[in-house]
Amino acid sequence: MQVYMDIVLRAFVAMIMLLLIAKILGKQTLSNLTFHDFVTGIILGSIAANLAFNKQLHSSYMILALIVVTVTSFLLSIIALKSRKMRSWISGSPTVLIEDGKILEQNMKKVRYSLDSLDQALREKEIFNLEVVEYAVLEDNGMVSVLKKQEYQYVTRKDLKLLSVPQSFPVELIMDGIVLADNLKDNGLTQEWLENELRRKGKQISDVFYGVRGTQQQLIFDYYEDGIRNLLIKNSFCSYWRLTDT
Repeated sequence: MQVYMDIVLRAFVAMIMLLLIAKILGKQTLSNLTFHDFVTGIILGSIAANLAFNKQLHSSYMILALIVVTVTSFLLSIIALKSRKMRSWISGSPTVLIEDGKILEQNMKKVRYSLDSLDQALREKEIFNLEVVEYAVLEDNGMVSVLKKQEYQYVTRKDLKLLSVPQSFPVELIMDGIVLADNLKDNGLTQEWLENELRRKGKQISDVFYGVRGTQQQLIFDYYEDGIRNLLIKNSFCSYWRLTDT
């Protein structure tokens, strides 16, 4: 029993340590997997796994190793912010794959990037013809950024000389059936106003699963009972009667 409790405790500590480390290193580590982040993630994962399951290694050694790797990674991030030259070495630098609509074969060989990978990256951006592309850049995190030629770019409201429509950031009002009082207060709204708006729709707060005020100040509600269940039951009965008729 003691053995199982020891593994449970070590696994719990490893999980908590990784969560704290992710919090310290910041969101960029999660969103942009650069060379630095890739190496850090592998090392942290290996140490955490040993901390959780390898009883031959003392847990204090593993915790110390996690702290050392975290501090080192944090310091490297600071150095990368301060020095552009070091940032290029630590995190890598973007590589131009297509310039003026022409593929740069030497750059692709340098980063060992194949034509198949380039075609796939372009298709993921809904580009199936190479002639559409003006520039394509392989970013530090392995993603490909694309600039289309002018004749293939989307038309904007500014191009059409249309008046801009005022927009605001969406405000979540109800989530999981719970009124977000802080969001209401921060935006000068009240629960009474929210209840009145729902009353106009013949609903009340207890009926709402998710509610948000959109970018155009419009109110959008998703209710617990959307009628989908009734529709499924109705379809089931229809299917049953068709089977019995045959």
